[in-house]
Amino acid sequence: MSKKKLTILTGAGMSAESGISTFRDAGGLWEGHDVMEVASPQGWKANPNLVLDFYNQRRRQLKEVQPNSAHMAIGELEAEFDISVVTQNVDDLHERGGSSHIVHLHGELIKARSTKDSSLIYEWREDLNLGDTCELGSQLRPHIVWFGEAVPMLEVAAMEVYDADIVVIIGTSMQVYPAAGLVGLAQPHAKVYYIDPNPHLNYELTLTKQLEVIAEKATLGMQILLDRIT
Repeated sequence: MSKKKLTILTGAGMSAESGISTFRDAGGLWEGHDVMEVASPQGWKANPNLVLDFYNQRRRQLKEVQPNSAHMAIGELEAEFDISVVTQNVDDLHERGGSSHIVHLHGELIKARSTKDSSLIYEWREDLNLGDTCELGSQLRPHIVWFGEAVPMLEVAAMEVYDADIVVIIGTSMQVYPAAGLVGLAQPHAKVYYIDPNPHLNYELTLTKQLEVIAEKATLGMQILLDRIT
């Protein structure tokens, strides 16, 4: 008998309990910076050193944190379900938590890519500096989807949601599009669980036929979810 297809959509709240600060925590600032200074093509053009330093700090922080019990629980569920994780997070905590099929919508912190040829992507776990170049001799940039850029993995993510028997949303405000619209692609028969301490029912969620909201943080919410689906 084939396993049920379970697609999990995760946002910043998934990693918050591991000690990674959530996106735009206070007053629209991202760790003290206007997001457009450090997460846009315009910011990169204006001050590449600032952008590189910002992501270098985040990459260093990533080495200091560990996956939490919610990441681990998702990894363990692979024994019972056909699982895909679609994440807005750029950390590697899902990988370290044991998940094997992960779609990174917004890029990956531990990778860098060529500014000349976006298909040239490199694993990059140390600081990235001006003068670090790809094999074509072009400057490397963070492998992150910035504001105003296309989301290349969106179609892949859409198919994962469309094919799911169960959709689980964890730790996301459901307000940042296009990712927030993905749940609208779930089939009418699909059961949808939304885990977040401050759940926001966007338009797509209000139309969902089989929705259960679990108003808890990721770690406790995953414990409750396991009781429901296993």
